This record gives sequence, structure tokens and C-alpha cells, in this order.
Amino acid sequence: MDTVDATVERLRGQCLSRGASGIQGLARFFRRLDRDRSRSLDARELQQGLAELGLALDMAEAEGVCRRWDRDGSGTLDLEEFLRALRPPMSQAREAVIAAAFSKLDRSGDGVVTVDDLRGVYSCHAHPKVQSGEWTEEEVLRRFLDNFDSSEKDGQVTLAEFQDYYSGVSASMDTDEEFVAMMTSAWRL
Repeated sequence: MDTVDATVERLRGQCLSRGASGIQGLARFFRRLDRDRSRSLDARELQQGLAELGLALDMAEAEGVCRRWDRDGSGTLDLEEFLRALRPPMSQAREAVIAAAFSKLDRSGDGVVTVDDLRGVYSCHAHPKVQSGEWTEEEVLRRFLDNFDSSEKDGQVTLAEFQDYYSGVSASMDTDEEFVAMMTSAWRL
């Protein structure tokens, strides 16, 4: 395993040893590392922060970690990139219930959830902003869909985007049973 992967696993292990509170505490840890308050971490900030945890990296290794985790090509890590890199992998039980919820939404069965798919599954006529006339039902459906859509909002949600969204939720729940019960209830599976 290379240094970057080993570092990720060691940091993830330290967080997981604290349970869900350790994963949730990553946002606080990120803010503490962000010494210049730029809302992103450069390699030096990451290197110094990991050293505080006993994970010593030289600058080349810290730069490698930043490159590996940097999804938007900015050269730094924002909070979302940082958290995504450290999320623990999901169990098969969690992945299965996420897939079941996605299948329920994907009424057309084409592997992509759109506003048209949501029309038959998600009722928005009682939404307060629809009731007040502020939004149309189409706007409510689009905004609901945007919750799961990637940072590039294209009005279509793939299973990978849906899984990515729920991966973040999953990280805050200690047991498979708790996560599966939440998903089953929320999506009426």
C-alpha cells in the first residue's frame, strides 16, 4: 500500500475508533487545520494537522494526499473533499438498501432519476411553498432532486450520485441496523 493510502487508512481508523462522533468530528478537525480560514486545506496545513495526530508526512507525501483527494482540481482540499476521502466504506447491507431506494425512485428503470421519475413517487402538492404559490410543483421536485445531484446540477441523479449522498449520511450512523431502519422508514421500503 502506498503512503497516501496508508495515511488515509490510519486517519480513518483513528476516526472510526471514536464511532460516529469521530467521523462527525472531522468537520471540526478540518476547521482547526484551516489556519488561514480559507475554507480549504493546502498541503502544508494538511501536513501540520496530520502531524498533530502522529501521522508524519514529508511535504511530497502531503502534496500526494492533496492531489489524490482534490476532486475539483483547485490544488487544495475543501471540506467536502476531505470528508469524502475519509468516509468509511459502506457494508453490503447499507449498499443494498440504498439501491432499493434508488430503484423505487427510478420509475423508468433507465438508471437515472429525473423530475419525471419523481412525479409518481414524491408528492409535493402539500409543500408549504406550493400551497403559498411561491413555487410550482416542478420547482419542488427539482430542488428535491438537487439534494442528491452532484455539484454539477444536471437534473439527473445516477445511482453513484445517490450512493455518494447516502455515504455521507451512513458515516454518521454507527450500526447497519440503524441505517437500514432509517432508509426503510424514509423511503417506505
